Amino acid sequence: MSATPPEALNPGSGPHAPAAAEQLRDELETLGIHADVHEGYGMALVSVWVGLVVWCDGERYWWRTGWDAQRRRVLYAWHSAVEPARAARRVALRYADLRANHPLSEVIADVTSGAGAAAVDGAR
Repeated sequence: MSATPPEALNPGSGPHAPAAAEQLRDELETLGIHADVHEGYGMALVSVWVGLVVWCDGERYWWRTGWDAQRRRVLYAWHSAVEPARAARRVALRYADLRANHPLSEVIADVTSGAGAAAVDGAR
């Protein structure tokens, strides 16, 4: 882990960011983790879970891993974008930790399980 903030990681290599983010998303999918990619301003974001967004500048991925109370700083992990499969495995570890601590709400769990889908469709 590193206490280096994202802005210090030299973001902005531009057009490579979306492609690298898509590669990470694809690797996460192979691990059974659904994620969304959003892009703009020369960067891309991979939205994975509550509290887990991976930033990408085309050269590296970085994501929040915790909080350093003593220094009052967010802690980040980063990984080279040249290795999206290894980065995905590291993100998957953080995802598992967050899932254990932030399970789905009852409403969302019902909708995603299909139980709530009928109720949602019936309301239309």
